[in-house]
Amino acid sequence: MNADEFYQSRQDSWKQLNALLDKAEMSIERMSPDEVTLLGQLYRAVTSDLAIAQRDFPRQRVVLYLNQLVGRAHAALYRGEPLAVRRLIAFATTGFPRIFRETFRFTLAATLLFLIPALLAGFVMSITPDAAQFLMPGGGQELIEYMEDAELWTNIPVAERPYASSAIMTNNIRVAMLAFGGGMLVGVTTVWVMVSNGLMFGGILGLGFYYHLGFELLNFVIGHGVIELSVIMVAGGSGLMLGWAIIRPGLLPRRDALAVAARKAVKLLAGCVPLLIIAGLIEGFVSPNEAIPWPVKWAVGIGTGVALYSYWAFAGRKID
Repeated sequence: MNADEFYQSRQDSWKQLNALLDKAEMSIERMSPDEVTLLGQLYRAVTSDLAIAQRDFPRQRVVLYLNQLVGRAHAALYRGEPLAVRRLIAFATTGFPRIFRETFRFTLAATLLFLIPALLAGFVMSITPDAAQFLMPGGGQELIEYMEDAELWTNIPVAERPYASSAIMTNNIRVAMLAFGGGMLVGVTTVWVMVSNGLMFGGILGLGFYYHLGFELLNFVIGHGVIELSVIMVAGGSGLMLGWAIIRPGLLPRRDALAVAARKAVKLLAGCVPLLIIAGLIEGFVSPNEAIPWPVKWAVGIGTGVALYSYWAFAGRKID
């Protein structure tokens, strides 16, 4: 049998497979069970035909044709599971809060790395602002001039709020990514991110109270701060989890331990991104809005915090 005879004897089967692939590529879910079964049978048959053609007619065009047909059929049958809406809902309602609870000890460690320097810096700055040059990172020292003039930098003009909101979201995500990615350096960068941001946050609040601007500053921070800071703690915890997997892999090989931790950390970070967007929107449009009374801003901050931690604590729990 030559190549032409081989083609003539098998072309009906190949054309039938082509027709089924056209339907599968449009929507395999709409195919009948019989069509799906036939598609699998024809795929197995064409792979056998390809093997024969490669053996007997290696330089003929039929080999190229069959290669393309097999590749197309393989892609249709072994495509990755689509990112369906129900999978996103399942992750949001059960997967994300369960992973949060499972990895909470790392989030708690990141929180302490942030909170202890923040309290220290806040206490010291509220007594002696000159300590800013020692305790606060360089960027925070630039804000001292505003406070010395009894002013805050938080009054964002209305026309600039959409742009400011976008910039805030981008910065928040950048900080979270840096805290997360620092875990690959045995967690050293993550520790630095948490401590330096804690010093910055606490130092600014301490200076605010020293210059009698503390309550006004809290009015600005409270609306978005609960979500924003909580998510940064989770991102920091993810970075610490990666670093811990490198330092103490347990019974697993270090590579496997890191892979397990990375899967959890990436899911945590994916769940954090929408929350940071919400925080950025609040910070851009609610926090600087002088028309919104301070009790409303506090209600927004406390309400979003209660909702977030209730979600993390109770969502996705199995009911006996």
